[in-house]
Amino acid sequence: MASDPILHIKDSYYFEVPSWLAPSHRESLQDFPDVWIRLDPAYQLWEANLVHAKLSELSKGVPSETDFIHNWEHWQHEPGNHGKPVRRYLKELAEEKTKDDKPANPWAESWPEAQELVTVAEYRETAQPWSPKKIEGYNEVLSGKILIPQPFGQLRNLYQKDSGFCISRFMVLETLVAIVMVLVFTWYASRLKKSIVPKGRVTHLLDAFVCYLREQVIRPGIGHGADKFVPVLLTMFFFVLGCNLLGMIPWLGAPTASFSVTLSLAFATLVIGMGAGALKFGPVGVWLNLIPHMDLPLIIGIPIKIMLFVIELAGLFIKHAVLGVRLLANMVAGHLVLLGIVALGVEMSGWNLILTLPIIVGSAVLFSCLELFVAFLQAYIFTFLSSLFIGASTHHH
Repeated sequence: MASDPILHIKDSYYFEVPSWLAPSHRESLQDFPDVWIRLDPAYQLWEANLVHAKLSELSKGVPSETDFIHNWEHWQHEPGNHGKPVRRYLKELAEEKTKDDKPANPWAESWPEAQELVTVAEYRETAQPWSPKKIEGYNEVLSGKILIPQPFGQLRNLYQKDSGFCISRFMVLETLVAIVMVLVFTWYASRLKKSIVPKGRVTHLLDAFVCYLREQVIRPGIGHGADKFVPVLLTMFFFVLGCNLLGMIPWLGAPTASFSVTLSLAFATLVIGMGAGALKFGPVGVWLNLIPHMDLPLIIGIPIKIMLFVIELAGLFIKHAVLGVRLLANMVAGHLVLLGIVALGVEMSGWNLILTLPIIVGSAVLFSCLELFVAFLQAYIFTFLSSLFIGASTHHH
């Protein structure tokens, strides 16, 4: 399940909106998406029986059908295994080893071949129709959920992929931000080509951002040779800003509230900095540049410089990891505070709710304004720190 259905902090493979905007009116088993059918207990039992039959044909030593199903269902009741299909159970069995480091269940190693023979399409053709009560319950759960098509992969559930390349909600939003950036800055560049002096409110706004970041952030942060990094750092700023601002729009969420996004951006900063340093100092020199210059006797200098290199190397990776965590923590923290304020009114009723409602609404508005400020501030801080890190990698200490 999502960490919270209101603020969409966790990534998913669907967009969630109010149920009245996207009601689910599916009438039969045939109308439900494959991922939902695979989560149905009746399908999973059918799948387990079929996989057992295929395993019995492929291998020897397979337990009886009754024991196989019983053991799988018992495994499902263990912590962390609730609702997991039989293929997850068999994969775990196949990985078990004896004391002699031999397969504990050699028959289970054939599970991928047996699993490939099981398809949702076959279940749709052979299964008994679902009861109206089950369909009604599933429609209630799926109402308000707009599932993202997955042409290149298969989902395990609405929050985890099973195989292939699956498209998540944050991927769609990041692509949207990238497309908007291409369109806006292509237009911005065309306006500047027509006139040396920017004209128009939007052009002036963009020009103010670009000039300030270039003159007050990137050039001072990197120093000599900073201009070649201006395009990539401007791209980072506006991409982070766009992702942050999406968190202010209902039912979308901020992609920068995901570790995968923020750590990828921090990794990009690391690669750019060390790559530029390698071009300037050489593939070995860029690492030796981590050690500050010291005039020490050889017998003392070698051990001290080795220790400093280890410390600086650890610091290099830690500070870039913190760069990503800082961005994520600030974006998630605002959402959690806002959620806590809104949640104050959930359990209230009557006069208590009437008296506290203005306070809750007012606080939510103020914190939303604060989040808007934080969205710009964190984009600025990320760009500023990235400039400093790149500058440290491309200049002698």
